[in-house]
Amino acid sequence: MTAYRHVFAALAVAGGITASGAHAQGTVEVLHWWTSGGEAKAVGELKSAFEGRGGTWIDSPIAGGGGDAAMTALRARVVAGNPPTAVQLKGPGIQEWAREGALNDVDAVAQEENWDGVLPPVLAGIMKYEGKYVAAPVNIHRVDWLWASPSALEKAGITEMPTTWDEFNAAADKLQAAGIIPLAHGGQPWQDATVFEDVVLGVGGAEFYRKALVELDQEALKSDTMVAAFDQLRKLRGYVDPNFSGRDWNLATAMVIRGEAGFQIMGDWAKGEFLAAGLEPGKDFLCAPTPGNGYVLNSDSFTFFKVQGEENIQGQQVLASLIMSPDFQKIFNLAKGSIPARTDVPLDEFDECAKRSHADLVAAIENDTLVPSMAHEMAIPRSIRGEFLDLVTAFFNSDMSSQDAVEQLAAAIERVQ
Repeated sequence: MTAYRHVFAALAVAGGITASGAHAQGTVEVLHWWTSGGEAKAVGELKSAFEGRGGTWIDSPIAGGGGDAAMTALRARVVAGNPPTAVQLKGPGIQEWAREGALNDVDAVAQEENWDGVLPPVLAGIMKYEGKYVAAPVNIHRVDWLWASPSALEKAGITEMPTTWDEFNAAADKLQAAGIIPLAHGGQPWQDATVFEDVVLGVGGAEFYRKALVELDQEALKSDTMVAAFDQLRKLRGYVDPNFSGRDWNLATAMVIRGEAGFQIMGDWAKGEFLAAGLEPGKDFLCAPTPGNGYVLNSDSFTFFKVQGEENIQGQQVLASLIMSPDFQKIFNLAKGSIPARTDVPLDEFDECAKRSHADLVAAIENDTLVPSMAHEMAIPRSIRGEFLDLVTAFFNSDMSSQDAVEQLAAAIERVQ
């Protein structure tokens, strides 16, 4: 990480990238929940870069709850009239705060630096309110990844990564017959929902995914296609070991690393675990999209709250420009395991999984198969997302039929809308 700081220092000396004419100064208080491992290191790079531009960074980390504790603290701060300058926030939550009149826009920076020209349209739309940028994305995480242990696959006689759910099921049956756990999984609601949305994409395609998990269309939610998605989820439940309940995602990744399990379905943050274990992509571990010919988007971003004072407003502009600068996007995402939110950043230093992710992202934009993650709060409000998580987890941990699951899900979504 020290090497990254030298790069930022060099950028600062060279003048870096100006933020709509703002001097390399300003103050930001940043509220976030990146408090562990690689996430803490990644946000440390943002802090170092901002300070390298002459600014003052006040760190306000709040651990726990996947951001729930941070959102509680944020609400209290806003009600008290003392909001932070910038907040780690994502998806519809950005628009919810904007509707309350709580956000400043950084549209002057975005226009000057042509953010519209370098961000995927789906992502750009999430960062805007009433046509103006109120948030800046730091990365793109792909959710629909299938990770595999080459040694486990070899023992089971599997020579290729599956490209359809039928192929996956056949491979899983071979792993089971060889005494290997087919699917490493952690029994937590968000992990169950991650697998579920990837299955929905694979079974129904991008257009169906959007209707069911983004538009919350009742016809789609009650359809035979959704029944088929739950049928496949039930198949996956049969490939999970008995000790899955409550397991953290990184411990499931460790099962693949050790060759105890053949596959894991998880976003590309899992790649950081493989790399930290000294494994090489394509050789010591394999990555491929889950079946579906689409791309499930997750993205971390910072949103700019309504603060007073020239120093604070200047800090927001400098931070927005810095987050979206090509140099920072490259360095941050090399540290985080994701890919740049900008589609024009060279990927020479990135691994083959990241390059595959970028190529598939570009293709998904072109083919209109890029969809926002429901499980990771990119698609729908938290309250509605909670209904999905509750139902999917109840299904995964019971003998509920697929038809019952579909009917209960549709009724729950209708109730909370």
